[in-house]
Amino acid sequence: QVQLVESGGGLVQAGASLRLSCAASGRTFKNGMGWFRQAPGKEREFAAAISWSGGSTYYADSVKDRFTISRDNAKNTVYLQMNSLKPEDTAVYYCARSKIAAGTRWGFEYDSWGQGTQVTVSA
Repeated sequence: QVQLVESGGGLVQAGASLRLSCAASGRTFKNGMGWFRQAPGKEREFAAAISWSGGSTYYADSVKDRFTISRDNAKNTVYLQMNSLKPEDTAVYYCARSKIAAGTRWGFEYDSWGQGTQVTVSA
């Protein structure tokens, strides 16, 4: 079993930056990791994913060129650097562990989820 704890969320103005962190503990393997988000009244959606090695990354079109996912396997931590934030980025952000070594945009490929961290972007 793995535990995932997100941190780094907050309230910022449009155009600002935030860095989210996801610390993994427990049984960790060579898994891909992902960030998903859920805005009020909307379904959860994919934001970014990264392979175990960090050599491959994937982004939703809505965050591409603004968000960067990275990982430090020595620290069992995954990061999401979010720049040029927009009000439409407001959501609860969840990190998740993939069942496989590759990152993936499909939620059903993930077997462990964190509790989420709130990101609010004001206009």
